[in-house]
Amino acid sequence: MERGSRKSKVGRVLSNKMDKTAVVEVGRAAIHPLYKKVVKRKSRFFAHDEKNACQVGDKVKIVECRPISKKKCWRVVEIIEKSKLDNVQLAETV
Repeated sequence: MERGSRKSKVGRVLSNKMDKTAVVEVGRAAIHPLYKKVVKRKSRFFAHDEKNACQVGDKVKIVECRPISKKKCWRVVEIIEKSKLDNVQLAETV
């Protein structure tokens, strides 16, 4: 790993209701310490989205950056896959 490299993660956008912010959920698999079974874990990150380009359900890549606000220290680098649901279907499910 080269010096100064930043962490990156891939996850799904859960919410984009805030201005220039997307809530991204990243899933991972971990082994349970007692039962030694693989269990799913998930974490939520607040990521800076300068152009408000992310939609709910998009698969995005986020990269660690300097703190932008109290909870926001990640930024959206690219949208890997757009959501298959359009906004009409999303409004009906909520």
